[in-house]
Amino acid sequence: MRALVTGATGFVGSHLVDALQRQGATVTALARSPEKAAALNSQGVRVVAGHLHDEAALLQAARDQDVVYHVAGIVAARNEAEFLRANRDGTRHIVAATESAGTQRFVLVSSLAAGGPSPRGLALDGSEPPRPLTAYGRSKLASEEVVRSSRLQWSIVRPPMVYGPRDREVFKVFRLVRYGIAPVFGDGTQELSAIHATDLANALTLAAAAPTGTTYVACHPEVFTSSEFAHVIARTMERSVTTLRVPRVLGRALLSVTEAAARLTGQATILTADKANEFFQAAWTGNPTPLISATGWQPAYNLEAGLADTYRWYRKAGWL
Repeated sequence: MRALVTGATGFVGSHLVDALQRQGATVTALARSPEKAAALNSQGVRVVAGHLHDEAALLQAARDQDVVYHVAGIVAARNEAEFLRANRDGTRHIVAATESAGTQRFVLVSSLAAGGPSPRGLALDGSEPPRPLTAYGRSKLASEEVVRSSRLQWSIVRPPMVYGPRDREVFKVFRLVRYGIAPVFGDGTQELSAIHATDLANALTLAAAAPTGTTYVACHPEVFTSSEFAHVIARTMERSVTTLRVPRVLGRALLSVTEAAARLTGQATILTADKANEFFQAAWTGNPTPLISATGWQPAYNLEAGLADTYRWYRKAGWL
């Protein structure tokens, strides 16, 4: 199989490349960083230099592929227009190139944020009417709508929180737990789903052969609370931890401060006042049953095993 992966130098994309190569696929990657492209080349990946707004590069990359995996996107931006340019318009460009190249199969990596939060005790499977709460979620939903309106045979996969080796977001929680503290938004009872990056990569490889025109949620069926998440990390590290509850009013104020500080330096941050609309929901849980039924996929890592694997990698890599 020949597969194009956008976002191959990122966290999820790099795990997808690994999974495809384990299955014997010939992988092409779109990359604009020469340094990161060199790392991919050494891994046996064909690299096309370019980005999602480079029509010629996209056409070159999409040509002669059996499937295109669109992983690239941004999770932090200075405003909604930046989110839409990267996530919606970038998707539109890769979809157009895929159609022009004659490649039929397309897999979009979206986000549970595009579907919105779940009611407590009722996980979402991707078939529900979407209700994104943030600019990021709306931009991911807009990218889904681009794919749905295309002529391609498509699958959309919405993961919730993704963690595992190479991840820098959950790493921040590990660092805090090392010092014995873990802030949690609200009272710590927010219900969550998660997926280890290796499990997500395997799900994506299978989604390419799933029935076309379906939106799936990919996660382990285990549900845990934000407080339990911190305590599992603490047990993994053999540390004790105190969870610091951040009430809604204080949380919004703190996020407004981090957003303002980022604006002053011209940077983008995920920690914005808008993001509070997600952080203080009752639940963000997914139901992977439709994906399992359609593909036979089975996640290998529950939260405890997955965080232990992640911790081993952090230590081996010298991050902790």
